[in-house]
Amino acid sequence: MNSSSWTDLLSATGSAQGLSLHHVISALLLSFVLCSVIAKLYQLTFQSLSYSRAFVHTLILGGMITCMVMMSLGDSLARGVGVLGALSLIRFRTVVRDPRDMMFLFAAIGLGIACGSGMFAVAVTGCLILSSVIVLLHWAPFATRRRYEAMLRFLVRADNDESRVAVNSVLAECCSAYTLMAMREAVQGDLLEYSYQVRLIDPSYQVDIIKKLEAIDSIAEVNLVMQRTTVEL
Repeated sequence: MNSSSWTDLLSATGSAQGLSLHHVISALLLSFVLCSVIAKLYQLTFQSLSYSRAFVHTLILGGMITCMVMMSLGDSLARGVGVLGALSLIRFRTVVRDPRDMMFLFAAIGLGIACGSGMFAVAVTGCLILSSVIVLLHWAPFATRRRYEAMLRFLVRADNDESRVAVNSVLAECCSAYTLMAMREAVQGDLLEYSYQVRLIDPSYQVDIIKKLEAIDSIAEVNLVMQRTTVEL
């Protein structure tokens, strides 16, 4: 293979570019600072259940590791294929249930890619705009549903038909909408358990609907569970 062919091969696969120590340290520190901003915003705007301190650390470490990998790859296609093969051997079994958590993880990785590629202006500008959008979505009423939905469960004697009329009257008085979700036998068939998906007219009706249903003689064990956006009923 002559010298021209060897040069063409290097240009196709990407030659190893030596990075100065100052550049490496600057990129890693910048990725640390920017990913720390994203992680802090995630902590301050977190509204779901099961807060994980380890996930916050993952946002910072993930961005820095991505930055290091990008600097290691440089423009080399061969090294990129090698890293892809190495990562294919790793199986990530951690399940991210909240799509919002996944977007924060993508943001940290994106910042790491920008820092590792030397695009510091893109990284800083992207972090500032993303942070502004995160704060805006957290405080703005965008996509908020002020509907007071709940799951209502109670027991009724199987041989009492008048109680069903009374239940429908109470539900129509306290709820803007209600749907019977399930009905099953309980206590060896002596009682029937009803499960309703209800939408209260006002949140103050939480106590009223329970008291009115308990006032009916044939009804027992009234339970009302308010539905939240972070809870799956």
